Amino acid sequence: MATITASVYTSHVPAIGAALDLGKTTEAYWQPVFKGYEFSKQWLKDNTPDVIFLVYNDHATAFSLDFIPTFAIGTAESFTPADEGWGPRPVPQVIGHPEFAAHIAQSVIQQDFDLTIVNKMDVDHGLTVPLSLMCGQPQAWPCPVIPFAVNVVQYPIPSGNRCFQLGRAIRNAVQSFDRDIKVQIWGTGGMSHQLQGPRAGLINKDFDNQFLDYLEKNPTTAAQISHINYVRDAGSEGIELVMWLIARGAMDDVAGGNPASVAHRFYHVPASNTAVGHLILEN
Repeated sequence: MATITASVYTSHVPAIGAALDLGKTTEAYWQPVFKGYEFSKQWLKDNTPDVIFLVYNDHATAFSLDFIPTFAIGTAESFTPADEGWGPRPVPQVIGHPEFAAHIAQSVIQQDFDLTIVNKMDVDHGLTVPLSLMCGQPQAWPCPVIPFAVNVVQYPIPSGNRCFQLGRAIRNAVQSFDRDIKVQIWGTGGMSHQLQGPRAGLINKDFDNQFLDYLEKNPTTAAQISHINYVRDAGSEGIELVMWLIARGAMDDVAGGNPASVAHRFYHVPASNTAVGHLILEN
């Protein structure tokens, strides 16, 4: 059967992608950010999966405010980097895994989670920046990727607990696939930040590091954080952290297995006007 070997958590700040694309990674401002991913790039080379299931949010590129699915799974053979207003990022096309994606959709829907099936869509920085942070600038991404988009842009959005339980359903779906493949599940977005209003620029280091602590050792507590607490403590865009809970809910220990092992943890402020958090957990 297919198995989830690890989960990866990372911010997906668009300015990070721009810094990488424009050759600014060695500048004094950006160097600490990219240094925090040096271990991760080597780790991924040493632990390349057969498929990455990547949880992210679309930023009004594939989905406009006219149509916003709560959970959407990409089932296409490939996904093109989106033009977000200044041209597509110069990164490889994302190759999908239609058979595996369709299987996950079938299984998760039968476990009573409604998914939107997307057979064609472009993918924006929410998906490509995490790939760039973990892979650098390759000619091709190291394996197929299944994009899984979550609405954290327009309320109502799913609760942290619903995302956590969805992760458990995704784990069941992966394990029922009849091929012996290794899967990583990535949760992206966050950490604390707010992009508008009187609190624009808000960063809460204490909240962020406590959240990372919860992910490591007590994810059920993280799953109970309410929407209002995310907004109050982590800023309006800090709500993106619910997507990390999908990845965390898919780990073995949540289903009674052995504790997850921390391979790497990194936190840095600032990158643009955002806190950058990163964690790798292994089953």
